[in-house]
Amino acid sequence: MQKLTTDILIVGTGLAGLSLAKYSSELNPDLQILLLSKTSIDECNTYYAQGGIAVVHDFIKDSYEKHIEDTLNAGKGICDEKVVKHVITEAPKRLNELINWGIELDKNQEGNLDLGLEGGHSQNRIVHHKDKTGYEIETKLIPIIENLPNVAIKTSFFATDLIMENDTCLGVIGFDDKGEPTIIEAKITVLASGGLGQVFGVTSNPFVSTGDGVAMAIRANVALKNMKYIQFHPTALYEPNKSQAFLITEAIRGFGAHILNQKGERFLLKAHKIGELATRDVVSKAISEQMKIENSKNVWLDLRHLPLEDFKNKFPKVYDYCTEEGFDITKDLLPITPASHYQCGGIVVDEKGATDKSHLFALGECSYTGLHGANRLASNSLLEAMVYAHDVANHITKIISKIEAKSYDTDTLKYKNIHHEEVFQFRNQLQRTMKYDAVYGTKQDIITSYQMVCEMQKRFKMKFKNYNSHPFLCETYNLIQTAEIILKESLPLNYKRVKATKKTKANL
Repeated sequence: MQKLTTDILIVGTGLAGLSLAKYSSELNPDLQILLLSKTSIDECNTYYAQGGIAVVHDFIKDSYEKHIEDTLNAGKGICDEKVVKHVITEAPKRLNELINWGIELDKNQEGNLDLGLEGGHSQNRIVHHKDKTGYEIETKLIPIIENLPNVAIKTSFFATDLIMENDTCLGVIGFDDKGEPTIIEAKITVLASGGLGQVFGVTSNPFVSTGDGVAMAIRANVALKNMKYIQFHPTALYEPNKSQAFLITEAIRGFGAHILNQKGERFLLKAHKIGELATRDVVSKAISEQMKIENSKNVWLDLRHLPLEDFKNKFPKVYDYCTEEGFDITKDLLPITPASHYQCGGIVVDEKGATDKSHLFALGECSYTGLHGANRLASNSLLEAMVYAHDVANHITKIISKIEAKSYDTDTLKYKNIHHEEVFQFRNQLQRTMKYDAVYGTKQDIITSYQMVCEMQKRFKMKFKNYNSHPFLCETYNLIQTAEIILKESLPLNYKRVKATKKTKANL
């Protein structure tokens, strides 16, 4: 068992992790910072983010108050209003820092930032780089981080668990790129591990988004909140044989695209007065219900009426992908379906990004700050990552000198070879179970899905005694544990009462 030590340990290399490393390095040039990525440094949700960053920039047409109201409306009344105000009013400062780091954003003919429109926004306020904003951010930030003298990066490192002692986090334990069991001790540990989209059968998330941070938090008894609020993106290209669905950015609907049923009718105006520009939860629900009515596997996105050259200039990623797949957007309708996209709940953190365990922080999609509530407003997530990375870095700077490094020793983690096919059976069954209706269907849909996942978890534990003996095995267990938490929170209240009553009688 090898052991590594660092001052600040950051698990994850999306915008949340990279920007935290940048801020922390500038504030603490004498401290050692270690970034962990479980595959390559750029394989994360940030890399695939198409839309952009929601920032009030035009203070004549727009205002902080309007952005705040849009966010609260999208969140269905359960956002933390104090957090919403803080994030939105800090946005211009963080955007300027991002630009100063070399991130290029699209300009209009007057030379000002081009502001896009997305669902749920009352004004154009999305700054972007074509339809690959995340790619621009990730690829520009990585070389900056790699050149910071006090930052080290370990790729292909799989963290299996947090190291906890008396409700204090001492670091993580896991396997390095050679499968060597490894302890990493740290004064401060930050989970910036991204989302959990691979829990579901159809997702826009890459294969690395397996809820690892949330699952580690579950096993360490770290507080979670609102895990049942999974945001489905309404317009993923329907490609049934692909595990990662190609996302068609919401900005295209802001550009004027229509959604049609099998009869070629725009049906979303019946669901909401602004039709295609309603929030993601409204559009996804309407599409799901329409597919049930028609007994179909998709609805259609209509781009045929949009100006082709303007479309190609604004959305080259979408245009190129559709062309490669044989679609002519001037003639063809695109088949689309909702796909799991973003976890709105997560690891509970305060305004400084701190969890309820000492020396443990969470940042980005795996965290729950209170910004998103029940449904994230489009393009608020990259914004949240930047604002909280800045705040976490400043808070860590104030406290880290008072933290004593502690040592941890164990020989319990051992690498074992596994039969991947046996593990894949559990993954495949989980993803067949976890559909849109598993979370947002009828009461019976949710109860049935929950029971199936609980039974699956039971069988997994019986078959594999040590979930942490192989990265792929642990990752699969993370998916199952995370699914169980999501569905448990989604259960109807009367079902929970019945279960609680039966449990009480059994203990008498």
